[in-house]
Amino acid sequence: MNETLKVLETRRSCRNFKPDMVKADDLKAIIKAGTYAATGMGKQSPIIIAVTDRKLRDEISEENRKIGGWNKGFDPFYGAPVILIVLAKKEVPTYVYDGALVMGNLMNAAESLGVASIWIHRAKEEFESDFGKSILKKLGIEGDYEGIGHCALGYAAEPLKEPVPRKADYVYFI
Repeated sequence: MNETLKVLETRRSCRNFKPDMVKADDLKAIIKAGTYAATGMGKQSPIIIAVTDRKLRDEISEENRKIGGWNKGFDPFYGAPVILIVLAKKEVPTYVYDGALVMGNLMNAAESLGVASIWIHRAKEEFESDFGKSILKKLGIEGDYEGIGHCALGYAAEPLKEPVPRKADYVYFI
């Protein structure tokens, strides 16, 4: 089977990560793949914030936990040591789709390199808050951005689940 198709068929979300940091070269390659996602009219509305600093990663996790309404101590990033946050410029009509494609590229690139991933939501709420706005300000990012998602990355602490069979009525041919 073609390697690309194999990655697309076998990638699964990871909910239990080892604490080991993703190799720098692999992380750079994953991020680069994200920048090559298709975007409406080639406007490249998304940006990626790569969080590898443990302290900031934990602060973002705590903010995400609060937004999600989970009990104190729960880590919505399942221990992943890296978080790639995708945001996109709201002024571009296709910004949500553009950001979603970036997320897909990040997860599939990670899989191709043996790095586990999961899409974590609530980036929209995070970056509408003073907490998220302060991160953007510290980075010098200006403009009206919406959080699309977090791509949590790391190495799986246990084998990932096998894919479930595809539903019978997934595709209709005309």
